[in-house]
Amino acid sequence: MSYLESLRVFVRVSELGSITAGGRDLRLTPAVASKRIKELEGRLGVRLFNRTTRKLTQTEIGREFYDHARRVITALEDAEAAVSGLSGHLRGTIRVTAPLGIGRRLIAPFAHRFAQDYPEIRINLRLSDKRVDILEDQIDMAFVLGELPESSLKQRKIADAPRVIAASPEYLARRGTPRSAEELKAHDCLLLRYPRSLEYFWTVQTIDGLLRLDLTGQLDCDDASVLVDWALAGAGIVNRPVMELAPHLDTGALVAILPDMPPLSAIFACLYPHRRHQDPKIRLFADYMVRACKGAVPK
Repeated sequence: MSYLESLRVFVRVSELGSITAGGRDLRLTPAVASKRIKELEGRLGVRLFNRTTRKLTQTEIGREFYDHARRVITALEDAEAAVSGLSGHLRGTIRVTAPLGIGRRLIAPFAHRFAQDYPEIRINLRLSDKRVDILEDQIDMAFVLGELPESSLKQRKIADAPRVIAASPEYLARRGTPRSAEELKAHDCLLLRYPRSLEYFWTVQTIDGLLRLDLTGQLDCDDASVLVDWALAGAGIVNRPVMELAPHLDTGALVAILPDMPPLSAIFACLYPHRRHQDPKIRLFADYMVRACKGAVPK
């Protein structure tokens, strides 16, 4: 078992590029994770990583060994999943990712309820508005809110998520209410931006079809909840799913604008690799979460 644990640590450290990050992902201290790597190198009689004070990189042997070690861990996970499915005794870890806003409001609470119902299944939840590489990061399931990427991943749509363009009454009183796309370009738009973001542009629906707007603003961020906070503070105009802004629209803290030019709707869905769908605990979790989220999304 110690050898398999060392393999698991080696694989995660290789994937995350850090002993600290790899250990944390497996709920190990950096000291224990480092010990596992040294034990593995001692057993193999080779060095798997080049270490400096600032960087950890795989050696050529380490890169070759990773490919084999990853297949071993994958095969072991598949075998464990098959046995648990046959026995009806589901256990193990499910690695999940979701956007920050929807993750905090829906995914985290429902994941907690699931964990209470199935105490031997661990949920490893990572929240970020940045796009993740599901296959490279070994994610079992990703919840997305926006445009669905073209990929070979299995996709389960949960709901359509209409968007709304909104601003605070204070901002509109100070800067005026835009009445057209051209007027929108003269305003401070709060943009969700990070490398490979799909929201560098706003796409709106007009009588002439879809219109893509290249907008600017003084503030942008990679955390959508910050954009909402800025909009509430009167810093600019935000374009977010209605399900995120509904409480603020209901109280009047934010006001919907440009009703004749609504943004292209987002899609709320979960994605996972096809092979993970063969894992009974993944299927169970997917069914549970999709059912719970559908019941919670405003119609």
